[in-house]
Amino acid sequence: MGKTLEFVPRLLPVDQAAHYLGVSKSKLLTLSLPRKELGSKRLYDRQDLDEFAANLPYASAKEDRQTAPSLPKRATPKQWS
Repeated sequence: MGKTLEFVPRLLPVDQAAHYLGVSKSKLLTLSLPRKELGSKRLYDRQDLDEFAANLPYASAKEDRQTAPSLPKRATPKQWS
């Protein structure tokens, strides 16, 4: 019986690269990330994606409080008259 190896490919197409970073495909395409060519394919190198993610700044606690979504206020039921 043969062995099955499971691993993340080194070169990823746009949909997989977006999923890997946790962003939408359209967001990924707006980022200035290098792509490699393999024939007619344009692929993202996983190492470039890791480096991009590692260099993103951390949000401060103050920024988190300012940008955190607030919960909607609970509606009070109308009384029947």
